[in-house]
Amino acid sequence: MRYAYAITSALLLGGATATLALQPSTAQQAQNEPGAIQAAAPKAGAPMSFADMVAKLQPAVVNISTKQTIVQRQPANPFSGTPFGDLFGGMGGGQGGAPVKREGASLGSGFLISPDGYVVTNNHVIAPGAEGATVNSITVTLSNNKEYTARVIGKDQDSDLALLKIDAAGLPFVKWGDSSRARVGDWVLAIGEPFGLGGTVTAGIISAINRVTGQGGAYDQFIQTDASINQGNSGGPMFDLNGNVIGVNSQIFSQSGGNIGIGFAIPAATAKPIIETFMKGGKITRGYIGVSIGGAVNDDAAAALGIPKNQGELIARVEPAGPAAKGGLRAGDVVTKINGQQVTPDQTLTRLVSNLQPGTTARFEVLRAGQPTSLNIQVATRPSNDQLKALANGGEDSGGFGPNDSQTDGNDDDDAGTTQGGSAPLGLNVQPLTPGIARAVGVDPTVQGVVVASVDASSDANGKIKRGDVIQAVNSTPVRTAADVARLVAQAKAAGRPQVLLLVQRGRIPGFIPVKIK
Repeated sequence: MRYAYAITSALLLGGATATLALQPSTAQQAQNEPGAIQAAAPKAGAPMSFADMVAKLQPAVVNISTKQTIVQRQPANPFSGTPFGDLFGGMGGGQGGAPVKREGASLGSGFLISPDGYVVTNNHVIAPGAEGATVNSITVTLSNNKEYTARVIGKDQDSDLALLKIDAAGLPFVKWGDSSRARVGDWVLAIGEPFGLGGTVTAGIISAINRVTGQGGAYDQFIQTDASINQGNSGGPMFDLNGNVIGVNSQIFSQSGGNIGIGFAIPAATAKPIIETFMKGGKITRGYIGVSIGGAVNDDAAAALGIPKNQGELIARVEPAGPAAKGGLRAGDVVTKINGQQVTPDQTLTRLVSNLQPGTTARFEVLRAGQPTSLNIQVATRPSNDQLKALANGGEDSGGFGPNDSQTDGNDDDDAGTTQGGSAPLGLNVQPLTPGIARAVGVDPTVQGVVVASVDASSDANGKIKRGDVIQAVNSTPVRTAADVARLVAQAKAAGRPQVLLLVQRGRIPGFIPVKIK
């Protein structure tokens, strides 16, 4: 997935623009006012020309550019400390050269939503385009080539939306439409500034609605279109044939960076309330319960757990003392509904939780070891992305142990007395997880389960499970001994299930792994 970006100077940035509309405070009419646009719009289903409609709408679409300063450290001088070091002094010292500043820029699109200069665009259009970059200024250029310096009213990385303000009056503007009424096959227009060429119009149809791209997050639902969206279109509006903004062009799917007929727009139903919050000086808050998600219930998980596929998502980890833990949610649970809304691949757990109001109590329907239960969880406010990364990684990255790494320290008294047990139906040899072994394999001391001592090369587990992995649960039921594992595998086999689903902790990374029963 790529942002629809443009390159200027040496800086790469993504760009996509959306059109927002608010009721004007004066008698001036919006460019897409029903009375003004209906006569210009081609008949639905059989357009002969979009020219008259474009003539009304294009003046409200703008170019957005930034000037940035990029600070880069020079590479280390490989000849430092040798007789040739002075000849290559410009390359920096042995520890890396002094930082070097250079200028960068970015281009994208946007649209006016009020006559007094409020402009909607993508957050990535105005964000620093590289590590060490800072944005010095933002310029909005109208279709008549007038330029204005813009200030940021609000921006949100998660939704990829931003609201700018320029000091002007009597400007052309457009209004929001109702994206919930959009249908696959409807004609749409995309207007933007691709490649910095100036106002460009493309037409196509809606290819899909509520498209989940796999990025995750609260806003992973887009309008997909085959209308050409290229670098620099980011932040520009997607119009229906009534001239209303139903989406903000945001991303493209491409292996080459060019248009291949798969573009994505943020639906107006998502963008409008966020922009209106910015207009009122508000802050965007989202719900949070403190869990790591192990994915949807796919074919393997459904076969192991004996439940329908694509209904619910697995909980891989529950943050200790977090809202979910206080509400009774456990690792291995399958969340099927939140406040009566089903959790599906198109309506993900992350999306539903993020849209909960912080401070409220939500009802979670859960499958635990195959049995339904209900939990009440008080929703907290979602931390920043940096804080979430720290929580997920414990402040460091860990990919777990490889298959040939030593798994015990050999000197810790906590390891004494552990005995190995077998789980022949899975081809795993496991033993209880002690504090000493937990330290040796790099898992959090709060993790409980059994540690894998060896894997049978002829089993399905070979290549999936490694020595040093910690199995926390089998088919959503916690395990503490080899006997627990053997008992749960036997139960699954007696129920006619071909495999079990293991909740595995590898270092600091939890996940679910299906393993066939031998």
